[in-house]
Amino acid sequence: MLEKINSPQDLKQLPVTDLPALSNEVRQYIIDTLADHPGHLASSLGTVELTVALHYVFNTPDDKLIWDVGHQAYGHKILTGRRSQFSSIRTYGGLSGFPKMSESEYDAFGTGHSSTSISAALGMAMASKLQGDTTRQHIAVIGDGSMTGGEAFEALNNAGVSKSNVLVVLNDNGISIDKSVGGLSRYLVKIEASRRYNNIKNRIWERSGGDRRNTRSKNFFQRSLASVRSLLVPKSANLFEAFGFRYFGPIDGHDVENLVEVLSKLKEIKGPKLLHIVTKKGKGLKEAEKNPITYHAPGKFDAETGERITGSADGKPLRYQDVFGKTIVELAEKNPAIVGITPAMPTGCSLNIMMEQMPDRAFDVGIAEQHAVTFAAGLAAQGMVPFCNIYSSFMQRAYDQVVHDVALQALPVVICLDRAGLVGDDGSTHHGVFDLACLRPIPNLTICAPMDEHELRDMMFTAQLPGKGAVVIRYPRGASVHPDWQSEMKELPVGKGRILQEKEGSATAILSLGHIGNSALAAAEILRDEHKKEVDIYDMRFLKPLDYELIDHVVAHHSHIITLEDGVKSGGFGSAVLQYIEENHSEKNVKVTILGIPDRFIPHGSIQQLQKECGIDIPAIVASALD
Repeated sequence: MLEKINSPQDLKQLPVTDLPALSNEVRQYIIDTLADHPGHLASSLGTVELTVALHYVFNTPDDKLIWDVGHQAYGHKILTGRRSQFSSIRTYGGLSGFPKMSESEYDAFGTGHSSTSISAALGMAMASKLQGDTTRQHIAVIGDGSMTGGEAFEALNNAGVSKSNVLVVLNDNGISIDKSVGGLSRYLVKIEASRRYNNIKNRIWERSGGDRRNTRSKNFFQRSLASVRSLLVPKSANLFEAFGFRYFGPIDGHDVENLVEVLSKLKEIKGPKLLHIVTKKGKGLKEAEKNPITYHAPGKFDAETGERITGSADGKPLRYQDVFGKTIVELAEKNPAIVGITPAMPTGCSLNIMMEQMPDRAFDVGIAEQHAVTFAAGLAAQGMVPFCNIYSSFMQRAYDQVVHDVALQALPVVICLDRAGLVGDDGSTHHGVFDLACLRPIPNLTICAPMDEHELRDMMFTAQLPGKGAVVIRYPRGASVHPDWQSEMKELPVGKGRILQEKEGSATAILSLGHIGNSALAAAEILRDEHKKEVDIYDMRFLKPLDYELIDHVVAHHSHIITLEDGVKSGGFGSAVLQYIEENHSEKNVKVTILGIPDRFIPHGSIQQLQKECGIDIPAIVASALD
């Protein structure tokens, strides 16, 4: 059947009884494709039946369907005319791994960060209302993990009183990327356990005339519900109804025929509604069901057995995130004030290592970056040394907290920005390229970036020492440099770079910040061997404070300076160097070339492909030195 489905209009031609078989085909197509073309597997397997039912019932793309985050939207892409392109997902020039408005009219809103779907759906619903369209439906599909994000609650609070035609589908599987944490997760379990209350509530609703009831019957209905709730669930008043939503569920999210029936009824009910479905992340692939965290994005695997296909890591450098995870434990064993914090990414940033060994000193706060930073500030205000680990692109969500709660109060919070720079196939929503330019203007911050894992360990060691204040350490996704990662840690002089190589008479200098400095060394070797040209290489280490003495030295001995960074050129490291030279060495005839991310959003692809597109790969460095 799937080969004949090129749009939701084709889907609607099927009888409802065929939808379970079609769902199985969609699920198998996702498994077969992602086995060789890695992507976000488990989330999309869990939403197959929901996807089929939504497109079967609603009139997409006129009805607006917004997928929160987008990890769960692969079936959506397959059913909306992109089946033949699906194997290109997350590859350079291929389909995005997330919904993207420019990719398809069926992608009503671009997503990639969490907790945005309800806000977007409400905005669209309000626009439809203002434009006189009273029939268009607006559906937000949000996972239980994303529902922990503050923006989701802000949107619920607003939508509940707006009377707008919004349907929120809460996909409850107990897992975001790691296991869901916090009070909301426990609350949803309580709701699932109170099916008796929900069944009685729905029967009372229907018998009282549903949305057709008058004011008197409405009041009677509310009083009846209160009585039933007090008898059956005395300690669990429905949170969503308190916000002003009509609550339905929980129902089985893998029963596609029942989903179609329920959604068809909800389509006729005006105002804000919430449907609570219960699903299994990784549904249909045994290994993914057993290990949904590992199989969130498992890489290549055997489509039949589910067994992951991985290369040996023996003798290879450790990933930066694993160096962080092991090093914070090492430091915490010696410094009892150290604690670790992450917003819902313990496995991704490797804080899970500390959570296993020191469970009382490592905190997963859920998808709540703002809370994570201010929570860290509160800990620091009471004498603790918090290491708050957040992906660089997600730190954008906590900018005010960094300014107001950490820097303004000069609190010693260590902010570790994982996935800094270009991240590859996750694409424009996840590239961590704005952090340097965003954070550089903020007073009371030390900002540094390690060139290898030894420097990362030294920076972490230095940051936890007394008197260092607020420190930001940024490092990239993926492998570090040296197989012997466990170097002896030492204190670094704050704001001081280092000379990597310097030859007398060299006219060109390369100043780099962070891991990309290894590309500068590789370019220098090519220049020496193939072009008989020497260049001097400097690892600046710190964006703030900048090593002005080292820049003075470089300006005095070179006529051409190249700055190299994996952040945006506008306002970043190169801009800082150029500003200093212009203000202090304007009399010098020095040419400065800034290599960095250009002023546009960078698509998805391999790191090598994207560095080439941005002009920061090794050949681009060589060409700049020869210019």
